[in-house]
Amino acid sequence: MWTSAGTDAPSPAPPGLRRRSRWGDQLFWLGMALLAAMAASTVLLIAWLLLSESLPLILKGGAWRFLSDPGWWPREGSFNMAPMALASLLLTVGALTLAAPFGIAYAIHTVFNAGPRQAVLLGGLVEASAAVPTVVYGLWGITAVVPLLGQVNPPGASLAAGIVVVAVMIFPTLTLLVQAALRAVPAHYAHSAEALGVSRGQVILRIILPAARKGVLSAMVLAAARAIGETMVVLMVCGNIVQVPGSVFEPVRTLTANIALEMPYAMGDHRMSLFVAGLLMLVLIAVMVMLGGTLARGRRHT
Repeated sequence: MWTSAGTDAPSPAPPGLRRRSRWGDQLFWLGMALLAAMAASTVLLIAWLLLSESLPLILKGGAWRFLSDPGWWPREGSFNMAPMALASLLLTVGALTLAAPFGIAYAIHTVFNAGPRQAVLLGGLVEASAAVPTVVYGLWGITAVVPLLGQVNPPGASLAAGIVVVAVMIFPTLTLLVQAALRAVPAHYAHSAEALGVSRGQVILRIILPAARKGVLSAMVLAAARAIGETMVVLMVCGNIVQVPGSVFEPVRTLTANIALEMPYAMGDHRMSLFVAGLLMLVLIAVMVMLGGTLARGRRHT
């Protein structure tokens, strides 16, 4: 125990207690290592399953055929996935472009400007929105977004409808992660700048956001990964036509929607082609994650 003068050192722990503590630490870290290995093994097993199921078809006609065949006609042996891959990418980019400004602004207001009660209310609303099932967003899209877009430019079920609904769906995830990144910035950054007479808005824009850029970029990557992997919403509001859209108001079909629609009855090469689509999705998500990590490292070095 420390005395009021602060001169006495704490008594050392008994040897038996030190040994038990050391063994406890070793068991704890061993358990953490095993859990991490299980998580990594799960991802590797999923990749192995997709590759093993799709490899016979890839070897049969080559990987390029999935982007160069005349169209998506599985019964005729034509497996062109380029329109669906393009639709998935356009949907993801559009939804992220729409959701990111609102999510970042919402997070900034909640963390730095809202009063205590308002911050609790806004935080509770976004947390509740994150827990809403995707099928509910799909129902809202069918009953509200699709008819509204249909009045502007028929048929309504289109890429634009998917972008709007998926943007609303990823908004809570993006906002919560950006809030966590902003709160992780040390408070003395802002205090030092304010002591020099820098305005509150400039502190946020010039100091807080650059300091939190890695977390913000990670939030955007995770939101994009959720958007590109979304199935139920795009299945309900995008129209499900395999084509390269000439505008955002035309119907499209994404890779995930195609897998959900055709897997129940697919057989033979058709079934293997759907595993190829899953493998392509896994590659796209991996590229997005690596790109986000590269951007974060590059901006941090700058």
